[in-house]
Amino acid sequence: MMKVAVVGHVEWIEFARVDRVPLAGEIVQASETWERPGGGGAVAAVQLRKLAGSVILFTAFGDDQRGHLARSELESLGVQVAARFRTQPQRRGFTFLDARGERTITVMGDRMGPRGSDSLPWDELNWADAVYFTAGDDEALRAARRARLLVATSRVLPQLVRARVPLDVVVGSGRDPAERYRPTLLDPPPRLVVTTMGRRGGSFETAGGRAGRYRAAPVPGLMADSYGCGDSFAAGLTYALGAGLEIEEALEFAARCGAACLTGRGPFAGQLTLHGPKAGRQRAG
Repeated sequence: MMKVAVVGHVEWIEFARVDRVPLAGEIVQASETWERPGGGGAVAAVQLRKLAGSVILFTAFGDDQRGHLARSELESLGVQVAARFRTQPQRRGFTFLDARGERTITVMGDRMGPRGSDSLPWDELNWADAVYFTAGDDEALRAARRARLLVATSRVLPQLVRARVPLDVVVGSGRDPAERYRPTLLDPPPRLVVTTMGRRGGSFETAGGRAGRYRAAPVPGLMADSYGCGDSFAAGLTYALGAGLEIEEALEFAARCGAACLTGRGPFAGQLTLHGPKAGRQRAG
């Protein structure tokens, strides 16, 4: 069985389904509302648990009702949580889901990740096949590097530039200017950069100069909403590359994870569940 982990953040999300996002000054009626844990670390951890059978999430929560509830719900979803509670409110968010399934998110509070100085079972990462990093201090990022394969989100590019931790993969949205990776930005350069473009698929480029594109996977059912698709994709990519799939195969698998997430209400209901793809031992390069 593969050993996988996430070093990242959790948000408490309130969802509201509407026909469309309101214009300035406008009032709209929500057809339904609900609340769940979310954020990149939480979404990826649950997806990896469904793929690998188990996962450990290194994170931090606010020491309030939302923070404790987020931890409890993630554990009920099968995630092994290694976390510290901070003396600050749990980061939360409000998400509109419109009739097309698009999500529009407002977050409140600072992103909380684990610190390398936190008393957490960091030694577990010494034997990890793959780790996905979304948040944490530089020491936590260096701890994540103990894994055989380290994937990081480009949402934290300023930190990745500063920390200069060697990365196997950087993945992020090509539609968000804050996530766009530029060649020579990181030193040392990552072995693989993956840029996602939603329904248009995406592209990849290796440190050796090999480049290509991949297609979005067919949506395996009725589309519910897009919340969590990007981090489900990243989790699928982390799992597939950690399992030894070649780049093109890993991207195809990750695209299936992103497409499956589209069919569920909120981030977890539609996520792909597998015993694992057939895999060799070769890493991305």
